[in-house]
Amino acid sequence: MKYYEVEFSIAPYSEDAADLVAALAGEAGFDTFEETEMGLKGYVQQQLFADDALREALADFPIEDVSISYEVREAEDRDWNEQWEQEGFEPITVADRLIIHDGRHPIPADYKGISIEIDARLAFGTGTHETTRMVCAALLDLNLTGKRILDCGTGTGILSICALKFGAAAATGYDIDEWSADNARHNAIINCVDDRFTSLLGDASLLTNEITETFDIVLANINRNILLNDLPAFRARMASGATLILSGFYTADSPMLVSKAESLGLHLKGQQQENDWVCLIFGI
Repeated sequence: MKYYEVEFSIAPYSEDAADLVAALAGEAGFDTFEETEMGLKGYVQQQLFADDALREALADFPIEDVSISYEVREAEDRDWNEQWEQEGFEPITVADRLIIHDGRHPIPADYKGISIEIDARLAFGTGTHETTRMVCAALLDLNLTGKRILDCGTGTGILSICALKFGAAAATGYDIDEWSADNARHNAIINCVDDRFTSLLGDASLLTNEITETFDIVLANINRNILLNDLPAFRARMASGATLILSGFYTADSPMLVSKAESLGLHLKGQQQENDWVCLIFGI
């Protein structure tokens, strides 16, 4: 996948100011940061970069007499997950009923719950992030038997695979990144659910042009701005009595997402929080 490297200059520099820049840039789609002597370097997928949103986020910087400037350039084209992929991740347990692991770290021999094996190849979603764990936990609290799942921004396919392993009838996932769409198919195969999983390449425009059926559960673990933009498309694909599960954003972002959802006829049924991340659950 292609990234932009954005170098932020902060004058005068302070750790508090750098933390705020990272938080604001994170709301504009950035997912990785490196500290520099006078600021930060931030990295964002090119297809997610919204320069207007970033400028707007930084325009009213909350620390007085601090100026922020930035320079955008194409990042070196490399495998951003190479070291992580080589090392893998330790097994992760969710609600004592699900364990997520990779092929390098087998699960304990005495584990009695459901297991998911994830081979992450340049794709987001292993269970190591708070948002992924919260959405999986929310799924485990639902009756998934026979349900149809829509997985928006599927990443590794982990959320669809979780739902399918706990009884869902079928899942359709899409992602704007070709690596992710392919990786989701691969993970569905190694978890023996590929006969019930469809992975598509594209964005929410698929929900009007190609995906025309309705779903019982809609999942979206994406950043705030994309969620706000795509919520009407998600709502259009929800069947009567459907559930919408959203994550990928900070606690401070919840009110605007709740307001947007309510304007579309949805009501908040529950929420979870882990550190500064939130998962919201809506019904019709």
